Amino acid sequence: MAWRDAKASTSRLLLFMASIILGIAAVVSIQLFSQNLTDNIQRQSKSLMGADFIIDSDDIPNERAQAIIDSLQPDAQEVTFVSMIAFPKNGGTKLVNVRGLEGKFPFYGSIETLPANAGDQYQNTGGALVDATLMLQYNIQPGDSIKIGELTLPIAGSLKSIPGSEGISTSVAPPVVIPYEYVEATELLQFGSRKEYQFFFNQPEADLTALEQKVEPQLDVEDADLDTHTSTSRRLGRRYENVGAYLNLAAFIALLLGCVGIASSVNIYIKEKLNAVAVLKCMGASRKQSFLIYLIQIAGIGVIGGLIGTAIGVGLQAVFPYILREFLPFELEITINTQPLIMGVLLGLFMSVLFALLPLMRTWYVSPLEVLRVTNSSSARSNTARIIVIGLIVLSLYLFSWWLLKDALFALAFVAGVLVTFAILAGIAIGAMRLIKRNFPKRAGFTTRQSLLNLFRPNNQTVVLLVAIGLGTFLVSTLYFTKDILLGKTEIGQASERANIIALDVQPDQLDAVVATFEENQLPVIDNIPLVTMRMHKIKDQLVSELRVDTTRQIRGWILNHEFRTTYRDSLIPSEKIIAGSWTPSQKTGELVQISISDNLAQDANVTVGDRITLNVQGVLMETVVGSIRQVDWANLQINFSIVFPSGILENAPQFNVLTTYAPTEEQSAGFQRDLVRKFPNISIIDLRQVFNVVEDILDKVSWIINFMAFFSILTGIIVLIGSVRTSKYQRIKESVLLRTLGAKNRQILKITALEYLFLGILGSLVGIILALVSSLLLALLIFKEPFVPSAVPFIVFLPAISILVLIIGLSNIRSVLSSSPLEVLRKAA
Repeated sequence: MAWRDAKASTSRLLLFMASIILGIAAVVSIQLFSQNLTDNIQRQSKSLMGADFIIDSDDIPNERAQAIIDSLQPDAQEVTFVSMIAFPKNGGTKLVNVRGLEGKFPFYGSIETLPANAGDQYQNTGGALVDATLMLQYNIQPGDSIKIGELTLPIAGSLKSIPGSEGISTSVAPPVVIPYEYVEATELLQFGSRKEYQFFFNQPEADLTALEQKVEPQLDVEDADLDTHTSTSRRLGRRYENVGAYLNLAAFIALLLGCVGIASSVNIYIKEKLNAVAVLKCMGASRKQSFLIYLIQIAGIGVIGGLIGTAIGVGLQAVFPYILREFLPFELEITINTQPLIMGVLLGLFMSVLFALLPLMRTWYVSPLEVLRVTNSSSARSNTARIIVIGLIVLSLYLFSWWLLKDALFALAFVAGVLVTFAILAGIAIGAMRLIKRNFPKRAGFTTRQSLLNLFRPNNQTVVLLVAIGLGTFLVSTLYFTKDILLGKTEIGQASERANIIALDVQPDQLDAVVATFEENQLPVIDNIPLVTMRMHKIKDQLVSELRVDTTRQIRGWILNHEFRTTYRDSLIPSEKIIAGSWTPSQKTGELVQISISDNLAQDANVTVGDRITLNVQGVLMETVVGSIRQVDWANLQINFSIVFPSGILENAPQFNVLTTYAPTEEQSAGFQRDLVRKFPNISIIDLRQVFNVVEDILDKVSWIINFMAFFSILTGIIVLIGSVRTSKYQRIKESVLLRTLGAKNRQILKITALEYLFLGILGSLVGIILALVSSLLLALLIFKEPFVPSAVPFIVFLPAISILVLIIGLSNIRSVLSSSPLEVLRKAA
């Protein structure tokens, strides 16, 4: 019986099924992608690191650390540092990450170069490997030369990839590899230089767990670290788990929207079948039998939709490596696992039945007398059954979210957020409809009034359509507004008081000459910031060496090993404000030093105002007390510090300087950089324009990924809209016949329908944009702590584009509506 009835409604059931296909496809594809990503990280962890394990130190290892390293017999080593390089061929300069390598590194994976043998020969021939993109930008070829500090080397080849250099991190400072023996000749490793020494080990039989348990604590005490390929895979896994969680939730929202569409469409479908159910009950069918007829239909479309969605999800595996290629440090190898495939089919079945239960329950309470009634009457329903079904839906959503996120609290927050968002969208939609009804334009033309009245017709799906349209618009608009906020936080601007060039590692004996170079290039010195390096020696009467081995400590590990670059000044800068204690502008030597620390340092070091910290200032111990805690806007592109001393304390300590300036044009900036690097090869220069471009590029790539996932929700909303149009087709035909019988012309009916869907599109997209405005404002004020200036693009582009799309879909079956014969419709009604 279910099959016979379904054959008469095949097209409508197929539309119900289409509502969930994309959601299931998205969930299955993300699950497969997450599993592939985890498997690839585990398989390629050695290739990503290039060794079985690495020991690294921010400075030349001390005697005890070196003894541990030597006992483990390293197979290769390197020193890395950031520096400016110059291309004598055209005078181009660039901030790069120099890697001085010795030994046959990598032991796993390879150095990919052009020509192909350059990675094997550069150490023997004394050449440099230069980032391929950098060579392309500066029109440099193998055989040209590169100047690194006081050293000039021939370029042996272009560097396409090397273990340890990831995609995004190389955007600001691309890698340049040189032989280790030439590092000293650069004369760049001076006082204050940021450098890192790494020792690589090729020991596949080593017990990495034992090394982590025994050797790592010993190295921590000596300011060195141990990284194994297994710890690297765990770290990468955690990083991409967050990406996978977001993608899973985006897919789940698309599925949820489709399920809401199914519930609404099935509700209308069942309403139209109630007379048929009453007839069946007159003929002796039981409640259970009439209920199962339509339950089997919904279950069938759920299974078929699950199969189709799963197949699409498998096909999408070819897309994810492409859209995420900029964020993956390896080539993704795709394999297909059975678990997500089975889950896709079961998900289609379960979600379809679950969300169709409420409308299906109407068949249970239909009375045989319904067949004798001229008008539809609402059947008696069990409120208890409705509450149970609604509770089951919410519980299922929570359990599925918990399974996706692997975190009960986050799952609860997500489900609550989804329900609140849907409730807000539905509430705004209902409120807007009531507002229209209350302020109905009675003096408007007939077609306008009729199109507005159609929003309130019996069996209307206005609220569902407004939620579907509004959700898609909300997702895209929120992304656009949020991206503007993020770019606003990093934007350099055109004001001359905002520095856009930073000169690092200026030695004391170079300071006057560097300032003179600024003046020669007609650039002002905006900031002249002294830097003094130091480490923590004692925190609240506990020695750092003891804290390193204390497993019960409440202090983050980085605090104990970090070399802090501090400064001294008598005033705050715009990116910081005092949140505890009081600012001390200056002090005299001999007094207990009142330092100001950042809020994140206070939290990680578990200290507050009044706590004492002993600092090791390059061999000299200095007793200090926390006088104030600052809230620092680290996202602001200016120089910020975790620790700031008052004036009068560190002026005579060994130090170097950082100078900033503002270059109005890129040409003036490039000329200044060439001049400065030529005179002072040790100085590194950061061009904040380039940093901003990198940030914008990264945000564009992230936006593309988010847009791709939002596409599933938007397309699902479109399918729900198409389903609504097709579901209400017969009802519209009857309305058309009635209007034509009363004298309306086809042109008027076309205009009524067009205006109705135009109102829906405008109202739905407007609701989504307004909700996006509110959520973006809250994000700006509460999370990013930034003023929010909304862009006009969503109003100028998104609103009309979505409205026109809704209009086109709404008019998709207008021809059949207008061409239907009144007599034929009357016969069917009879």
